Order: sequence, then structure tokens, then C-alpha cells
Amino acid sequence: MEREKQPLFSSYAKNVSYMKERLAVDKSFDVIHLDLKYAGRNMALFLIDGFAKDEILHYIMRILAQLEPDQLKPDPLEKMLKTYIPYIEVDHVKDLNKASDLVLGGPAALVVEGIDEVIMIDARTYPVRSPDEPDLERVVRGSRDGFVETIVFNTALLRRRVRDRSLRMEYMQIGRRSMTDIALCYLDDIADPERVEDTKAVLQKIDTDGLAMAEKTIEEYISGRHWNPYPTVRYTERPDTAAAHVYEGHVLILIDGSPSVMITPATFWHHLQHAEEYRQKPLVGAYLRMVRYLAVFASIFILPLYYLLAINPEYLPANLSFIGLNEEGTVPLILQFLLAELGIDILRLAAVHIPSALATALGLVAAILIGQVAVEVGLFSYEVVLYLSIAAIGTYATPSYELSLANRLVRMFLLIATGMFGAIGYIAGITLWLLYMIRMSSFRIAYFWPLLPFSYRAFRDVFIRSPIPLKNRRPVFLNPQDPDR
Repeated sequence: MEREKQPLFSSYAKNVSYMKERLAVDKSFDVIHLDLKYAGRNMALFLIDGFAKDEILHYIMRILAQLEPDQLKPDPLEKMLKTYIPYIEVDHVKDLNKASDLVLGGPAALVVEGIDEVIMIDARTYPVRSPDEPDLERVVRGSRDGFVETIVFNTALLRRRVRDRSLRMEYMQIGRRSMTDIALCYLDDIADPERVEDTKAVLQKIDTDGLAMAEKTIEEYISGRHWNPYPTVRYTERPDTAAAHVYEGHVLILIDGSPSVMITPATFWHHLQHAEEYRQKPLVGAYLRMVRYLAVFASIFILPLYYLLAINPEYLPANLSFIGLNEEGTVPLILQFLLAELGIDILRLAAVHIPSALATALGLVAAILIGQVAVEVGLFSYEVVLYLSIAAIGTYATPSYELSLANRLVRMFLLIATGMFGAIGYIAGITLWLLYMIRMSSFRIAYFWPLLPFSYRAFRDVFIRSPIPLKNRRPVFLNPQDPDR
């Protein structure tokens, strides 16, 4: 929604009164208004306490205090901007509404008698934590910095790694009330221009009053399918991972207030890659990737497959009969699996809500006391605990937290389908899952690409971690302007 404009009045007093009323100076203790007089002119400074850099504003005020009236002639605005406000980020606006909205974002507004524009001094600072290594994307060797909640810091972390003159950081605001700062990041001579414009158009269509949950709110607007559990964008908190995708031709979305950068577009296989694979030798990285794929697919299919074989032992050859169920227990097997799944989710939620110092103790209590007692009283069988543990390990081995949660729902769906219809339910459930994934897309890119539709070269690079010197072509599906690295 376009902001209503309010040009400056001819009266200085009306301008100051309008700014005071719009910013509710008398109702909010952290909105500061200073009445000043420099060079024989009345001036009013509006700022937010906690956002302004005191030392910068004090220095500017000392310079202005030394001015004589003749020093601002013949053009006071030009003299102020180019001579007597010694600061880098200085601008001027003719709209009082825009000026007051900018003040709420951090810059200070200076209203000067006899000047028909508001001078904006972007001397702001934000509370910020140190760029520590993200918990979800740790590596054994590699950089230990990560994105933070301040967008300017995040753009600087990317600039540090992408020192290319074609790197673009396009600014926009989303949210009628929150006016959240957004930055679109891409390489101008690599990224597909049509993709960049499509991404901008999607973001500009977002009409909401605020982005309280930052990147997650934006994802729900741009993903299209609201009830789709699978993520259509990839999140990263690592600057090196984000930089690698920029070089490939992806378009990144940075949101102020969020330490996660959104990578678009993202296929299913993007969510299975991890920086650790590229921090090791190619053969080791390829091995780690294969192990990760095995763990992820085991987390989806092993529980319903075991249940199918347990209730239909005739499907097992004689030399694999040990896989079946030795003791059925007092609770039906399908109910054991579902209860155990719910128990793991309850434990995960409990671990989120308790202090980190107690998380280890909670895990021990759940694993040793509850798990052991549940088996001994016959609530669970040993096989259920074993295969559920394998599935849980595979879930936590998934690099993307969002993908792991989606896969968990699919696992429960397959369990229920197998419990209701047996082998037909298992096969039909997998078929429906595959059809659903094939029909999905991320910014008009097939979600299962390059498996479906199949592309040999791209699938080889996705399935096997190739040596970097051999990856001399950018991904074809991004339609890069410069396909060669």
C-alpha cells in the first residue's frame, strides 16, 4: 500500500507540530524531540533513543553551534548538506510522512526553519550480537562467523566474501506497520534477470501489516501452497554458504531481524547439502553426502517397511527372518510406533522450552528411564525402539530442519497407510509422495530436478560431491547469464 504524502508546510511551527503529533512524542518516552537554534535559525531534531549514535550527533551539533547566519546563505539546504553536516549518510526528503516513518527505523530527522525539506541523518546503531557460528550448520573446519539479526551486518558479511562490482543489494520495505527492511542480493551479470524481476514482483505483492516472524512470514506468502509441509526456499545462517549460492546465480533474500538468509530457488536436493562436505577432501565429502542421503531416506521409509515385514513375515526370506518381531507386546505394533513418534516430538518440544543446562538431563531421563521402563512393562518392544532410533538419527542428520519436519510427517503418513492397507498402502503411499514431490516447484523450478526431469550432469553433481575444479559450469536450471565459472 502506497504511503500517503504530506509536503512540508510553509510554517516551521506547523512542520514541527505535525512531526510531534505523528511520532507521538508526548506519548512515547523513547521518541526524542530537541528544540535547537543554530545560525540564527530554529531547528528541531527528532530521533529514537537507543537507535542514535550519540557521539555522531553530538559532533554534528558542535559544528552547527559554531555557525553564523551568513554562513548558510545563499542556499541553506546545500550549505547544510555539503558543508556543515560532516557525515556520510545524509539525505533530504520533501515528505513529512516519509520523514517520520524513517525516524521510526533509526535515522534522525532535522527540521530547519526556512528550508522546505527535512534533513535525514542516518546515524543509527542497532543492538546486535556477535556473529557466532550457527548451531544448525556447524563444521569441523571452516569459518566460525554467522549471520545476525541486523541486515546491515549481514550485507557486510556477504560483501566480505563476494567482492564483485556486479553484486547488487536492492532495498525494499514490506509491512504497512512494521516497514521491515528487505534486501535482494544477486550478481547482476550472472543471475537470470527474469528470475530477479519475478522475485521482486512476488515480494512487492505481499500486503500485510507486519512481519513479526520475519523470514517465515515471507515464506508463507511466496511459497504458494499454504499447506505444503516441504520448504520451497533454503535457509542458511552461514555467509560462506550464501556466497556460494550467489556465485551460482541464486537470488538471496535478507530480512532485518532474522539471522537466516533465504536462498531462491531451492530444490529438494539443496536441502540435503551441507558445508561440511566442501570442507573436506572430495572423496571424503562424497562419502559424507552418500551417508547423509542414506540416513535421510532411511528416516522416511525404514519404519513403515519394518512394520510391513513384521506383520507379514512371509515376505521375508528364511535368512532374514530375524528382522521380524520377536515379542508383540501388549500394545498393537502400529500404535507403538505412533506413540513413540509422538513421544519423540514431545521430548523435542520439551528440550526447546527448558534451559540448555537441563537438556542433557532431560535426554537421559527420556532415553534411560522412560524408554527402558516402557520396554520392560511391555508398552514397547525392543525392535520398535531400535528402528525408531534409526529413523530419529536419520531425521537429525538432515541438514535442513524444515525438511526433517516434513519428512517426519511423511513417515507417519506411510505408517498409517501401511497399517490400514498393508503392502498396497505402503506402495501407494510412496507413489503418492513421489507424485506430490514431482508436481511441486520452487519459483517455477521442478522440486525434484535434476532427478525428475532427469539431467545426467546435474544429477551427478547433486548425488556425488564433485571436486571444485571440475565444477566449471553453473547449474543450468538457474539460466545464468554467464554459465561458465
